Amino acid sequence: MNRPETPHGEAQLAPTLAEIAFALLADGSGSEDAAEAGWLAERAAALAMRPGDADPRGAVSLWTSAPPAGDRRLHALAAQQRLGLAETLALALAREAELLPMAARALIWLQHPVGEARPTVGLIASLCQRLGVADALPVLANGPARRHGLLQLQPDERPLCERSVRVGLPLLFALDGRDGHFDGVDDDVAGLPPLPASTVAEARRHGAGLTGDGVRTLLIRSGQPLEARAAAAQVVTAIGARVAFFEGEAAPGFAAWLWLNGRLPVWCVSLAPGERRRAPRIPGHDGPLLVVCGLDGSIEAGAAVAQWRLPVPAAGERNQLWRAALGSGPAEETIGALAAQHRHAAGRIAELGQAARSAAARVGEAVAIRHVTQVARSGVGADLGALAELLADDIPDEALILTPLLRAALEALLARCRQRDTLAEGLGAAARTRYRPGVRALLVGPSGTGKTLAASWVATRLGLPLYRVDLASVTSKYIGETEKNLSELFARAEHAEVVLLFDEADSLFGKRTDVKDANDRFANQQTNYLLQRIESFEGIVLLTSNSRARFDSAFTRRLDAIIEFPAPGPEERRALWLAHLGERHGLDAAALNRLAAACDLAGGHIRNVVLAAAALARQRGTALDEAALLAAVAAEYRKLGKALPSAMAAVT
Repeated sequence: MNRPETPHGEAQLAPTLAEIAFALLADGSGSEDAAEAGWLAERAAALAMRPGDADPRGAVSLWTSAPPAGDRRLHALAAQQRLGLAETLALALAREAELLPMAARALIWLQHPVGEARPTVGLIASLCQRLGVADALPVLANGPARRHGLLQLQPDERPLCERSVRVGLPLLFALDGRDGHFDGVDDDVAGLPPLPASTVAEARRHGAGLTGDGVRTLLIRSGQPLEARAAAAQVVTAIGARVAFFEGEAAPGFAAWLWLNGRLPVWCVSLAPGERRRAPRIPGHDGPLLVVCGLDGSIEAGAAVAQWRLPVPAAGERNQLWRAALGSGPAEETIGALAAQHRHAAGRIAELGQAARSAAARVGEAVAIRHVTQVARSGVGADLGALAELLADDIPDEALILTPLLRAALEALLARCRQRDTLAEGLGAAARTRYRPGVRALLVGPSGTGKTLAASWVATRLGLPLYRVDLASVTSKYIGETEKNLSELFARAEHAEVVLLFDEADSLFGKRTDVKDANDRFANQQTNYLLQRIESFEGIVLLTSNSRARFDSAFTRRLDAIIEFPAPGPEERRALWLAHLGERHGLDAAALNRLAAACDLAGGHIRNVVLAAAALARQRGTALDEAALLAAVAAEYRKLGKALPSAMAAVT
């Protein structure tokens, strides 16, 4: 980035281009007794006193070969943007009019009766004519200065010769050696998350690639917007420039402002699945363009586009990132456990670390792993929009009543989830090939057997937020919309490190059918997409269903675990009754045994019975006793369309 420097404080012996222009305008301006005329005459007299500068044409020639310190940026910009003298004069006069009150007054006086405080196209054309420069009007109207947005000719309804020449304020300050800022352009890098050493090294390699004659557009993808910005900032730093983040279209004069301030543009855009966007054109910019976006959509540019998808850092680098995010509070083994068990990206680690420190500070405690788990489970920063619902309740071990075999199966699933990042290490080539760290498990069994509760328990033990997919928001009657919604859901979930729960999953992952009409064909396409996407998903997915027979055989092959939830037996039912009734109930052991033995109810139904009985007992003003429970049991059986067991009917 070769840009001019302005040595502030250096004495300017040679006249600026604006001073030369005003001295030339003083010639023939009249002898009226006006302050503006006197000011112009002073400019002409000052120019005449400088050796070799008395002739304005000669002064312009000297300025072109050796500009004074105050005009070096203007001179360099004119060369970089290939501006002619008419456009350079327009920039010089427009800048002077904005910064010097007397210059604006002189222009109003000179341009009477138009009365413009900024130079008009006609005034600049007359100056150029006196300097022997022809065709100033078409150059000002169609030259690079206007095409690139350096000069704006306003208003459009006026004749060309009476339009005023304006320069945007950010460019105006940049010509004076100051930054200035466009609306919507951000250069803040202080709040960006730290990146692992491997990402910084890769950023340097991409920076070196952008400075050659090849790729000029680099697309950086990440599920964390701030992490993508941090990576872009590292690439820009590697090139030796500063960053300028912007959204939408580039403002007029943006390219000149970038060049003068030694900045590179980084376009920040959010794309929906399947969406295609053309990279914004920045007139006059011939340097690299960086684009940061999520994992969906595609970018089109005039030249080749290189893509860089930010990877999840390795466990060793995650250890360092967690230490930087949490400080010196947690023990080293705590940091190691976080790094080993959670595949968080750099941006997500910084986000959770900041939230955990805030949570600990609110209660006056040193930050610990429980604070990280607390903020992660509450869904901090893991926004899946309207596509899924956060289930934030923590499920303790005693709330989940399971057979020993079923508990062992869930513990094995937990172990698979915790070790998924490094599971293939040390195994054979066949196991390592195409290994992805995603975990997919199907929980199958009759309604009310605790499948959804078990999913919440798994998420609680992992310390991750659980999101239940809202099938009504995901599915759409329009062709392709369901796939787009699912793509967005998976992309967000993958980089937020959450557990996805598909309740009644057979409605989405059901068997493919014979194609008899267009609806069958599109339904099969949707199933095919799901089969492919869930296999490539690098997060944790739990699915529930009442029957495994409803799933396509190709889907069950892609599952890592299928866990059967059988209907509870008498011993499990007794434990379920106790877990729901708590300590304050009026049932003796015999009554509990009768309920467990006679009532063939699953955990979900037992929950309904206990809540209904508690409401009835409170209404009566009595303790939660057998009578209230029997009434609630009878109501639950009627709801199920079943006859009350004879053993219970005899009691009632």
